Amino acid sequence: MTGAADLVVTNAEVHTLGDPDETFEAFAVRGGEVVRLGSAYDLGFLVGTETDVLDAGGRVVLPGFVDAHTHLLSVGRSLVHADLSEADGPDEAVDLLRERAGELEEVGDDGDGSHGDQAGWILGFGYDESTWDDSRYLTADALAAVSETTPVAAFREDMHVASVNRVVLDRFRDAMPDGDVLTEEGNATDGGEPTGVLVEEAIDPVYDAIEPDAAEACELAVAAQQRANRLGVTMVHDMVRKSKAPQVYRELDLADELTLRVRLNYWSDHLDELVDAGLRTNHGSDMVQVGAIKSFTDGSLGGRTAKLSEPYADVPDETGQWVVPPEDVRDLVERADDAGFQVTLHAIGDAAVDVALDAYAETDDPAGMRHRVEHCELASDEAIRRFAELGVVASVQPNFHKWGYEGGLYDSRLDDRRTEANRFPAFLNAGAHLAFGSDCMPLDPLLGVHCAVNAPSEGQSLGVTDALRAYTSGAAYAGFDEDRLGTLEPGKLADFVALDASPWERPDAIGDIDVAFAAVGGELVYDGR
Repeated sequence: MTGAADLVVTNAEVHTLGDPDETFEAFAVRGGEVVRLGSAYDLGFLVGTETDVLDAGGRVVLPGFVDAHTHLLSVGRSLVHADLSEADGPDEAVDLLRERAGELEEVGDDGDGSHGDQAGWILGFGYDESTWDDSRYLTADALAAVSETTPVAAFREDMHVASVNRVVLDRFRDAMPDGDVLTEEGNATDGGEPTGVLVEEAIDPVYDAIEPDAAEACELAVAAQQRANRLGVTMVHDMVRKSKAPQVYRELDLADELTLRVRLNYWSDHLDELVDAGLRTNHGSDMVQVGAIKSFTDGSLGGRTAKLSEPYADVPDETGQWVVPPEDVRDLVERADDAGFQVTLHAIGDAAVDVALDAYAETDDPAGMRHRVEHCELASDEAIRRFAELGVVASVQPNFHKWGYEGGLYDSRLDDRRTEANRFPAFLNAGAHLAFGSDCMPLDPLLGVHCAVNAPSEGQSLGVTDALRAYTSGAAYAGFDEDRLGTLEPGKLADFVALDASPWERPDAIGDIDVAFAAVGGELVYDGR
């Protein structure tokens, strides 16, 4: 390659994150692809009169982060509505919701930027009661302090639990399954008063009521992609259901306003429409692709709805629940696989992980289709061996390690079993494919890498390079993208990120490292220098 490059990145510490992980001083980009790596001196010969030269200032440069599990519009909602992730207790969460209510009063009921049905609602996203000293869900009684006349909803960060006020209960109670409406007596309305805490399907009427229309979905997506780029994310695998997100991403792509690549993992209720439209996994453009068909098996540990083989430590007669019964999971996997779709199943409890693997084992080529299990927080030794044997991708969230310390959520739910959760080294040692994502709890790859490296126990901790690869090449593989993404090598797309410090030199503080700049296809999408 002797012609001038479009871009030369120089004065850098470039880690390819390939195998082996080589380092270089500089690399050149032409037509959106990496064309050469080498010394700053050698790459200087590719600088022409129209070549952009980007001096990295000695910074570490890596392939762009690929987040294998996101809900991008939820990120946008946290930026627009009340962000409850920083609340240190129920009182502060209520205060944040009251602040949001005040903002809505100032601009008028319809002046908050909402174009859909969520106008007139007071919404908050991202609370995690397991981190509070007063570790209890928000209730309708607590939310009465926000408003007794306007609907109020606060969503736990896993989105499997929501807290609503009496206005919402009165409006939607008839559409909510009894077993998913918590009372003082338990998880069923057996004569007890509903607390305002909803799990699983009871939340669906609320989700339907606040779903943004296309105009607001676009605003949320743009805000979320700016946040993603600032954090070094250059591609997301987005989970979409009953949403305008696919339309919005494609419109942004056509308008050349999409600054990160998007792989759309559609919920199972879209399967028939996708088949009728003639779509299959990997169809799409350079920026927006059809991904997998997604479904649930179980719920979440936070809501005690993850399906376990043994009871919860804090509720000895409870083993969780099936959100989708095993027989329906098997039917979905068979139909989607036959139609040419990758499948990805949410499975958190060990019993649920086994059901997902059993369903994949009945397909003709689970490895070739790269079927996935999302989360797989509590996988047994045998399940981990089967991941490798079947070629199924473990799509996991390293930030979930935050619940794994003594006194944390896993401790209360699982007791001694907490060290059996999120055993990422065991997957790699077995030869399984490991992909990292955030589930937007929060969206932050460097925080995830930090959590993976500094996990609660040695059996849960990865080295820096393995953790970075899970967030780059591992996630790229989960999306059939290993030939174009995930490493910085000639022929690969020039998606890259520069860090203000080396994670290898600061392994105890990776989450504190700032992103200096990020590029997609050789074009800067964030520059924080």
